[in-house]
Amino acid sequence: MAYDPRQQTRLQDELEIVKDRLSKYYEAETAILTGAQEYRIGSRNLRRGDLKLIKEEIEKLQDRKNELENSLTTGESPSKRKAFRVIYRDL
Repeated sequence: MAYDPRQQTRLQDELEIVKDRLSKYYEAETAILTGAQEYRIGSRNLRRGDLKLIKEEIEKLQDRKNELENSLTTGESPSKRKAFRVIYRDL
């Protein structure tokens, strides 16, 4: 099912935003993994983001990116829910 060009443009814009955020989260993850998560200079402390939270957000953004890319290639709405009928059989 195809949708109107405005929706496709909106999905492409959202996809670009998600890709940008994803690259920033990857940069933050790299900064933490290189040992710069927390350090002290004199009496001042600097603490960067929590690695666990960053990894969770990367996973969410990756899932959203995949949804948007699939919806752009298949033409289906990313929020469209699909329902299936299941018939249980006792064999």
